[in-house]
Amino acid sequence: MAILESRHKGECASYNRPMPQTFDVCIRGAGVVGHTLALLLARERLRVALVSSAPPCGPDVRAYALNTASRQLLESLRTWPDAVHASPVLRMQVQGDQGGEVLFDAASQGAEALTWIVDVPALETRLAEAVRYQPQVERVSAPVPAALTVICEGRASQTRTELGVDFEVTPYAQHAIATRLVCELPHGQTARQWFHQGSILALLPLDGEGGHKVAVVWSVPAEQVAELLALDDDSFTQALEAASYGELGALQLCAARAAWPLQQAQASRWCGPVLHHGQPSTESWVLAGDAAHNVHPLAGQGLNLGLGDVQALAQILSQREEWRSVADLRLLRRYERERKAAILPVGLLMDGLQQLFSRPEPPLQALRNWGMNSFERSGLLKDWMARRAMGTR
Repeated sequence: MAILESRHKGECASYNRPMPQTFDVCIRGAGVVGHTLALLLARERLRVALVSSAPPCGPDVRAYALNTASRQLLESLRTWPDAVHASPVLRMQVQGDQGGEVLFDAASQGAEALTWIVDVPALETRLAEAVRYQPQVERVSAPVPAALTVICEGRASQTRTELGVDFEVTPYAQHAIATRLVCELPHGQTARQWFHQGSILALLPLDGEGGHKVAVVWSVPAEQVAELLALDDDSFTQALEAASYGELGALQLCAARAAWPLQQAQASRWCGPVLHHGQPSTESWVLAGDAAHNVHPLAGQGLNLGLGDVQALAQILSQREEWRSVADLRLLRRYERERKAAILPVGLLMDGLQQLFSRPEPPLQALRNWGMNSFERSGLLKDWMARRAMGTR
């Protein structure tokens, strides 16, 4: 088994045993981002090792908002889920805590949908099936030597830690609680979001047109998490009904609850050289997805950014000169610069909104609701933001 080890304060890494190099790329992390990258690189005739990930503990209640750019990428790989597991969002309602409101509508953008709420287990199943029939990709149980190691292990990446890469974290005083609900009233393919007293509640439509199920992402102050998770099902759904102002009628839990702390983070370095026992080599490593960056989930951009990473990395590698290796650090630094520039405005916006809506002071409360209503009337600015979020700008 090959293990990447930290050397020289993380500037390089080594494998503990030399092995014959039979792979161009080794991908550590077999989630959505890792699977997608494996398929993209296999399409370029690169030999890929995909290191299996441990399955999630308990039921997986995750659902992600994927924009047009992400959908087009996954469709090009023939891994887009069926309509039952990829619900189009035709409208989005965002409500403040003192009369502020912003509305988005797909028709006004001339779009099929603003975004799609995708069931993560269904997407992972489609990706796994595609990898199973891709001869250029081999699943492995442990990391193997390769010219390039891509780290897609998520925000708690152990390999990133072993490399000594600083992960600059700004923790928020919030946790996200995720679950699924059956609603008395149909969701009408509308994503709803409420900002209220330091919390952000999002109800995201599932099961397509006419569906009554929604995915819940409830960002709440950290001190409230234990209390909310300790509630019985009826008390918890009553709290959700109150937070959503009864807009979808009576609510019923249909899944377990999961919770995790929220943060904004970015790795100080996204790529570097690999050393064998402290000696220079021709191998390199690079970060992608949540191993490289995290943003607040209030706009649902996390997985879109991760898929943007692997699409950019695959494109840069595919366009390299024939004499360049996939481990060429000039290529990898080009990828790092491009993606940091793309992520910077999203991170700043998410952080600014989180900070603004987490403050209880009445003057700030009035200011943010005035800002929401002004943005709703802004015309071109609102359209530009909508297109950017949709990935169609």
